[in-house]
Amino acid sequence: MASIESVTLDVADPTAANRFYTAAFGLDTQVRLRASEAPTTGFRGFTLALTVSQPATVNSLIDAALDAGAMPLKPAERSLWGYGGVVQAPDGTIWKVATSAKKDTGPATRQVDEIVLLLGVADVAASRRFYVGQGLAVTKSFSRMYVEFAAGASPVKLALYRRRALAKDVGVSPDGTGSHRLVIGGDAGPFIDPDGFAWEAASSAPMP
Repeated sequence: MASIESVTLDVADPTAANRFYTAAFGLDTQVRLRASEAPTTGFRGFTLALTVSQPATVNSLIDAALDAGAMPLKPAERSLWGYGGVVQAPDGTIWKVATSAKKDTGPATRQVDEIVLLLGVADVAASRRFYVGQGLAVTKSFSRMYVEFAAGASPVKLALYRRRALAKDVGVSPDGTGSHRLVIGGDAGPFIDPDGFAWEAASSAPMP
């Protein structure tokens, strides 16, 4: 079964970005960084989501991100699905921090239970077929709206969402041009998917 082994963000200043992710979310190995000035405007077509255990931890991580220089996109609040909020890192990457729990069961922590890479795609059904053909196994599928793939032992789970729906969910316009500023490393690569997201063989992914 194919899976993601690394996610690399192309950023203008890797040192500053590493400082932000360590301070904001405690991420120092799960997300890789490399220098890039590739032109990009607007929505880059993806978000990274951190799933945590309770609302207090959502607040803790979002507050830390804001203190480290993130821009708020959606305040943390209750929803039909739980509790969460959205911020944009200084490098432009959009992050959602959420929990399915609606009540706290203990003190806030900085523990991240799961990292989910959500790709905004033009045609969920077509992209699903493409990724199944690359060896990824579907674990959840909601018609042409959303697809989730098995993560296996990977630190990052992959999911597909309609681009416009994903942009709406995180509070931005769906419009955007240029580079995604994202490279996915895994045992399925290398290839470019139907929406222009680049995968590379995990062995060739840059080290943090």
